[in-house]
Amino acid sequence: MGTPLGDFVRFKRDSTQPESLGLPARRQRRAPGLRRQDLAARAGISVEYPTRIEQGRDRNPSAAVVNALADALGPALSERNHLRYLAKLTGSTCSADLRPAPPPRHVRAPVLRTVQLLEPGIAIVTNRLGDVLARNSGFEAITSGIGLLEADRPDLTRYVFTDPRARTFFADWDDIADEQAFDLWLAPSVENSEWLTAELSPIAGPDFTRRLKRHVVPERAALRLGHPAGHRLRLLRETLELPADAQQLVVLHPADEPTAQALERLRRPLRSIS
Repeated sequence: MGTPLGDFVRFKRDSTQPESLGLPARRQRRAPGLRRQDLAARAGISVEYPTRIEQGRDRNPSAAVVNALADALGPALSERNHLRYLAKLTGSTCSADLRPAPPPRHVRAPVLRTVQLLEPGIAIVTNRLGDVLARNSGFEAITSGIGLLEADRPDLTRYVFTDPRARTFFADWDDIADEQAFDLWLAPSVENSEWLTAELSPIAGPDFTRRLKRHVVPERAALRLGHPAGHRLRLLRETLELPADAQQLVVLHPADEPTAQALERLRRPLRSIS
C-alpha cells in the first residue's frame, strides 16, 4: 500500500525530464521521467531508499533522506514544503475507520463583520475541506445561478467534482480541481481529509483520486469565471489565514475594468431584491 509521500515522489520523478537536470535523455525508455537509479545518484543515497518510499515500505524516512530527495528532484519552495509535510504525515498513524468530529463551522463575529465590511468587494470564509462558511452579497452575485449555494451546506470541493455546471463556471476547471484536491492535504486534520476523500471518491470518480495522489502544488492564478448570465469575469485572489479557526478569509478583486462593470451589472438584481 502506497503513502502520500511515496505518491508525491513517484509523481515528481515521472514528470521530471532527465535533460532538465542536466542528464542525458534516454529515448529507449518506455517509462516516463527520471529513473530511480538517477534519482538515487543525484541524492547520494542507495537506490533502495526511493524504491521503498515509493512502494510505501519506508514510512519513517530520516530528515536527511527527505532533504536529499528534495534537492535531487529540484522542486520549487512550495513543493519542498509539501514534501516535508507529507514525510511527517506518512510517519504518523491515524485511523479512518470512524468518521472524525467535523471541523468547526462557527465563524467568529469579528470575522463575519469583516466579511460584510469588505462590500462591495467579494469575500467568503471557507476551510480546506471546501465548506463555504460565510459569504457576502458580492460572492452571492458571482455565484448566482450556478448551483453552488443551492446546497444546505455549500461546499466548493463537492461542487467542483460532482456538479457538471462547475466545468462551465470555472474557465480553468482543471487548475481549480487540482487546487481543491491539494487543499484536502491541508485540511483541519488528517482524519477529516480521509473521511471526505472516502465519501467523495465513489461519486467524483477516478479523476478525483488521480488528482489527489498527484500532489500538484497550485499556483492559484487569477480566477476566470463564466457566469450563466453571459459575463466573463477575471478575479484576483487574496487569502488570509485564520489559523486559530482552521479557516481562510478569501477576498476577490476585479482584475480588469470589464470585470468591474460586469460585477456591477450582476449586483443590480440583488439590490432590487433587498
